[in-house]
Amino acid sequence: MRHGYDLAVVGAGIVGLAHALAAARLGKRVVVIDRDAQANGASIRNFGFVTVTGQQAGECWARARRSRDVWAEVARAAGIPVLQRGLTVLAERGEAVAVLEAFRATDMGAACRMLTPAEAASDLPITPRVRAALRSPHELRVESRTAIPRLAAWLAEAHGVTFLWSRSVTGLALPRIETSRGPVHAEAAVICPGDDFTGLYAARIGAMGFTRCLLQMLRVTPGTRMSLPTPVMSDLGLARYLGYAELPEAAPLKARLDAERAEARAEGIHLIAVQSADGSLVVGDSHRYAATPHPFADARVDDLILAELDAVLDLPGRAVTERWTGTYASAPDRLAWTDHVSEAEKIVIVTSGTGASTAFAIGEETIQSLYGRIAA
Repeated sequence: MRHGYDLAVVGAGIVGLAHALAAARLGKRVVVIDRDAQANGASIRNFGFVTVTGQQAGECWARARRSRDVWAEVARAAGIPVLQRGLTVLAERGEAVAVLEAFRATDMGAACRMLTPAEAASDLPITPRVRAALRSPHELRVESRTAIPRLAAWLAEAHGVTFLWSRSVTGLALPRIETSRGPVHAEAAVICPGDDFTGLYAARIGAMGFTRCLLQMLRVTPGTRMSLPTPVMSDLGLARYLGYAELPEAAPLKARLDAERAEARAEGIHLIAVQSADGSLVVGDSHRYAATPHPFADARVDDLILAELDAVLDLPGRAVTERWTGTYASAPDRLAWTDHVSEAEKIVIVTSGTGASTAFAIGEETIQSLYGRIAA
C-alpha cells in the first residue's frame, strides 16, 4: 500500500532541506514538516559560509567538498547569489604562519597557496600585523537568512516538495505521523531536530549526552567603501578548526594564544568575516556550552570578536549595526550523528556547527541508506 508521501522530513533547517533534496532527486514524494512559520534557527543565523579548508581531515573534509559542489549546483538552479568564493586565512603570529605552511603541505592544502603580506594587501584591507596568508579556492558563501528560505521555495517549485509549516510533530508510528494540525502519512521519516532534544525520540537523543552551543554574531558596516573578495579568518581559527588545530605545528600557536588571548580562547572565539551584497560584513563568532544557554548577548564577548577583526583588517569608522545570538547542537566526541532507528526511520543531527558545510553530503548518505542509491 502506498501512503501519502514516500518520505517525511521533520525539520526545515539546512539538514532537513538537504535530505529533502536528495530524496526529491530520486523522484520521491517528500513532505517537510516544521514547527515554525519559516526557517528560524541556526541555519539562518550563521555566516552562510560553506567551509572546506580547515575542516577535520577525512570524513568531514570529504563531506564539505561534496556539499560545496551541491551548493554550487543548487545556488545556480535556485537563483541564490554566491556572494564570495574562496577563503583567506590571515596569520598575525609566526606560529600561525608555521601552521599555514604545514597545512599547505598536506593533501587538503594542495590547491591552496601562501601569500606574502603585499600579495594579501592587493585585494584585502589588511593591517600591518599580518605576516602571511593562505588563500583557498574551495569555499563559497551565500546569505543564509535569504538563501535558506529561497532553497525551500525552490524545492517546492522545482521538485514538488510539500512544506507544512507551523506544525509540531507529536508522535510517529509509520506510516502515520501525528502533528498539531492533524496526521500526515509517509512510508519513511528522517528527523532533523537541530538542538531540540526533547521532542521525538527524546530518550534516544538524551542518551547521547549532547549539549547546546550559544554563539554571538554581529553585522559590521565599514566606514568607507571596501571589498572582501573572500571570507577572512585569523590565528584564533587555526586553533579551533580541526583541519589546522590537529596538526602538530598548531601546539605552539595554541600555547601562545592561551597566554596572549586567554579571554578570547575561554569564550571560544575565532574570527570569520564575510561580506554581504550591501557591503556590510557578517562577523563572528563565540562559543559557550550549556544544556539551556541563556538568551542574553554579552557586550564583552562582542568586543573580543571585534578586537580580533581589528587585528587583521583595517576598517576605519566601522560601526556595528546588528547583533544576534544562535544555538546549535554540540558534542565533544563527534561532528555529526545519524541514528538508524529502523530501516525506515532515521535521526540526523549535526553536532559541530558545520551544517551549512556538510549537510548536503550527509543528506545523500542518509537517503542512500534508505533507498540503496542516490541520484546520479
